[in-house]
Amino acid sequence: MRKYSALLAVTLTAVLGTAAAPPVAAATGTGPSPGAVRAAAPTALRLMPLGDSITWGFASPTGNGYRGHLWNRLRAEGHALDFVGSGRNGNMSDPDNEGHGGWRIDQIAGIADSVLARFRPNVVTLEIGTNDLNGNYQIPTAPDRLRDLLDRITRAAPDATVLVGTVIISTSGWEEANRPAFNAKLPGIVRAQQAAGKKVGLVDMSALTAADLADSLHPNDNGYRKMADAFNAGIEAADRAGWIRPPVSAAGQARSVR
Repeated sequence: MRKYSALLAVTLTAVLGTAAAPPVAAATGTGPSPGAVRAAAPTALRLMPLGDSITWGFASPTGNGYRGHLWNRLRAEGHALDFVGSGRNGNMSDPDNEGHGGWRIDQIAGIADSVLARFRPNVVTLEIGTNDLNGNYQIPTAPDRLRDLLDRITRAAPDATVLVGTVIISTSGWEEANRPAFNAKLPGIVRAQQAAGKKVGLVDMSALTAADLADSLHPNDNGYRKMADAFNAGIEAADRAGWIRPPVSAAGQARSVR
């Protein structure tokens, strides 16, 4: 099968690749080209927010974190929508997610096979690495652990589009000492996934600043809104590029909307 390795940069520099789709832009592009493949209508989404306490929505006034803002944007854009995961947090109508407070990359990898096989999302928004970096946990091999996690996700849900967020800014001395080098490794990891034919993209969270934090590690509501904007841009670019397919049958039942 023909593969394409060019990266597609979109709003807020959410980065997608075209490894399993028709070519949509050159590496230096700023969005889909006029000839990009576009869905006839926005694709139905079964979306799994996956990660640590930032995904859970810690320090969010509503408990929704970025998920509430992202839900509202995607619904406004016309997507039929179901968030999935084994946990529920927040006052939004569909609070399902797979966020686990304090967890590292390897701990998320430990549950990835089971939760991905159960829910079979067609989109995964992944924000992970804060606890590895802030805990100074085996930093030299953190990129390798992320690579392994992506392999697990794409093996368990090969039809899914996986959008990997860069680790957000913090005011923790430990994390900030480690974060730039870790984030710098992510484009190469994503390109390798794309070269293997996987629908994995990178979403740049550098729009967040220290003013967007509620504490040393977690966003305030404005920070969560910026995260939602970035993930939304990535999802819309992926849908225009033809990456996202309708959800497949899932073995487990999602609790879904209240």
